[in-house]
Amino acid sequence: MIGLDSNVVVRYIAQDDKKQSPIATRLIEQDLTESRPGYLSLPALAEVIWVMVSCYNADRKAVIQMVEVLLAAPQLRVQMAEQVWQALSAYEAGSLDFSDALIAAVDQAEGCQVTRTFDRTAARAPGFELLG
Repeated sequence: MIGLDSNVVVRYIAQDDKKQSPIATRLIEQDLTESRPGYLSLPALAEVIWVMVSCYNADRKAVIQMVEVLLAAPQLRVQMAEQVWQALSAYEAGSLDFSDALIAAVDQAEGCQVTRTFDRTAARAPGFELLG
């Protein structure tokens, strides 16, 4: 397995750099395989989404599509993929941002009864409770 930093995945998705984007594309589309996959950790995935939303103005629909493609790619392994699918469903259905949805899904999988937050928007979603 080959770990993938978020900047590699961003270059692949955004195709925004003449030098790095083709290298990232070759890695993901040709060099990685089901038997020698790329590994996308939760922190790297969250950073990819943050960059795509913050720097490339990706909307909710684009984020959903990106995450679905990454999860479905046979040459990629996403850490805690089941929880990422759950987070994607919560993100698609509600007002949570993707990171908050991912936090709730991972916390629940790890046995947390609730995730306490100061974020009033997140606190309205299942799995969260407002602190204070």
